[in-house]
Amino acid sequence: MTSPVLLVIAHGSRDARHAATVHALTARVRALRPGLRVETGFLDFNAPSVPRVLERLAAEGTDEVVALPLLLTRAFHAKSDIPAVLREARAGLPRLRVRQAEVLGPSPLLNAALERRLHEAGVRPGDRGSTGLVLASAGSTDPEAIAVIAEIARELRHTGWCSVRPAFASASLPRTGDAVRALRAEGVRRVAVAPYVIAPGRLPDRIAAGAAEAGAEVLAGVLGPSPELARLLLDRYDESLVPAARPVSIGA
Repeated sequence: MTSPVLLVIAHGSRDARHAATVHALTARVRALRPGLRVETGFLDFNAPSVPRVLERLAAEGTDEVVALPLLLTRAFHAKSDIPAVLREARAGLPRLRVRQAEVLGPSPLLNAALERRLHEAGVRPGDRGSTGLVLASAGSTDPEAIAVIAEIARELRHTGWCSVRPAFASASLPRTGDAVRALRAEGVRRVAVAPYVIAPGRLPDRIAAGAAEAGAEVLAGVLGPSPELARLLLDRYDESLVPAARPVSIGA
């Protein structure tokens, strides 16, 4: 039996780095599981759009698709936007079944990817006791998403950092620069900023600008096509296929 196609759904951006990073990530997923067909669709700005990918797959005779949101928290896009896009595809695709997989976070693999980026930026394990960490996410108006970021920050405090504060590039407070300054006010002399975002773009640039303006000593890279993130995509794909998973049937 042919495995369901994995359709990775990214938000999209006018920034060309965003799509390039998404494609690099899906290429790594393909390399990890060569027998699995992996497609990419975007909600906005970039092509192909999610409906166009689904139409093409249906025309090729695909029976089943796992739609995996490339999102770190369950906020508007996961709860409303993506389900609406999938539902709207129903009328013209009577034979294609689609399951929406869970969002990526929270996950120990995401924490491991953060640690990788911080290490690449120059933070060593022995530095943590004297380094404050700002966990900087894109931001959301959804209380559930905000609570997840706060909980991840609390978890990271138990891994050796002298202090950890969450920050947000939009919608929520504090901003990255304010979180850096708050750590300074606590007496923290060295501050690292870890963007909890997948791909470059306007909001990650805002995180970087806030870190620079407040004088953070370390700015890690975005999560990007890290091996941990690629493994996590496959984990979410596999989890969606267990019997307890509920398919979002298109055309049922």
